[in-house]
Order: sequence, then C-alpha cells, then structure tokens
Amino acid sequence: MIRLHVESPLRAGVRVEPTSDQARYLTGVMRQKLGDSVLLFNGRDGEWRASLVEIGKRGCVLTAEVQTRAQTSVPDLELVAALVKRGPLETIVEKAVELGCARVRLITTRRTNADHVRLERLRAIMVEAAEQTGRLDVPEIIAPEKLERLLDGWDASRRLMFCDEGEGFDALQDGASAPASAPVLPALDALRDAPRGPWAVLIGPEGGFDPSERERLRGLAFCTPVSLGPRILRADTAAISALTLWQAALGDWRA
Repeated sequence: MIRLHVESPLRAGVRVEPTSDQARYLTGVMRQKLGDSVLLFNGRDGEWRASLVEIGKRGCVLTAEVQTRAQTSVPDLELVAALVKRGPLETIVEKAVELGCARVRLITTRRTNADHVRLERLRAIMVEAAEQTGRLDVPEIIAPEKLERLLDGWDASRRLMFCDEGEGFDALQDGASAPASAPVLPALDALRDAPRGPWAVLIGPEGGFDPSERERLRGLAFCTPVSLGPRILRADTAAISALTLWQAALGDWRA
C-alpha cells in the first residue's frame, strides 16, 4: 500500500490535504480513485489508513480512518558524516534512514573537498526513504559545521563510534605498506561490551581524517575508535557498514 509522510495531525476523521506533488503522485502516477486506501504517518501519531475522498484539479483530500500502528521510536543514533560529492552523500542519507538513524549531522573536516549541499534535496530523499522502508518518522538532518566546533560542544553522555582508517591510511595513500597491526579493534569487538544509550557514528571524507583530527578524536573519553576492516572504504560504503555493525551490536536489530 502507498505510504505518505504528512505534517497534519492524525486521528480518526481528520481530513488531510496532501501536497501538490503528493496529490499528483497519487492521482496521476499511481491512478488512485475515490475510496482507495493510503497509509499516512507524521512522526508523532503512528500510522493511519486513510481513504481518498476528494479529487480535484488543484489536489485531493484524504480522511484518516483507523490507526494501523502506534508510534514507535528508533534507537537514539546519530550519523555524523563529512561532506562528500553529491551522489555518495545522497546514498549516505538514504541508507541512514533505512538503517534506523534518528538524525544525520553533516560536517566539514580539513580534508573535505565538497563545500555545497542542498539540504532540501537531502530532506526529500529522506522522506521518500522513510515512506518506502516502513518507518514511522523521518530523521532530522542538520546543516554542516566544522568538526572542531562539533567536538567543542559535544555532549559527553553520547558515545561516539569513530570509524578510523588506522595509522596505515596515509602510508597507503603514498603507496607504502600498512603497518602489521592496527591500533584499534574491529567494530564488533569494540562494541561488544559497550554501554547502550545515545550514540553517534562518525564517518570521514574520501580523503580520510587529518592526523591532528585523528589524534584529537582518540583522546576523547567518549570516543570509541573502531576499524571497519583491512580495506580503505568509500565514504558511502563506510557509512553503510558502520551503521550495520552498530545496529547488530547495540541497536534494534537485537530486539
């Protein structure tokens, strides 16, 4: 059944007017007719089955009828992702929704190359992903800020999973061999006895973290450096891998 995210309050009998784009999708693309059912959610009132009760030239109207699912919450997990090129960044935010993040924070680092982002475009991608994946909410997305500033104001009660390429990253960039032993544990080992509660996953840019950034992160009491394996991953691959491992170790996949 078609699912739509709406801003309107949802309760029995409430009339909901979809946006013009949603109305065009329902009646023009999906060919919905009067009496057809749609699922609605707004991030607050659970999921509701609604019927299409009016179709006009300027839009359509739905009436909420029955709640199909009560509101639930995802784990308090943030993805902190450095800006990368548009395609990989769009993949990152889409998969963050699918993998159960509560919010996405964008950052710039010393090696960040991308300097422009369309938040409204990323928000639209997140809404569509939430509609398709069955979520009852849409994660928050927060405009980019510098990594240093983010860390200066960090709430120490939120643990930070720092996906570190390891000491061998810069050597690999220069064509040399990586060191024999990595200074951080594999992610699942590092998270095995980690506390539950608020967490964030930190993913760097395609160029990796600057050595000074890595040094600062490793010195933070709330930071847990982890390895994502022996290969250097693209930023979008790293984000998907890290979120998957966190969910497997501490998230709602264990429910």
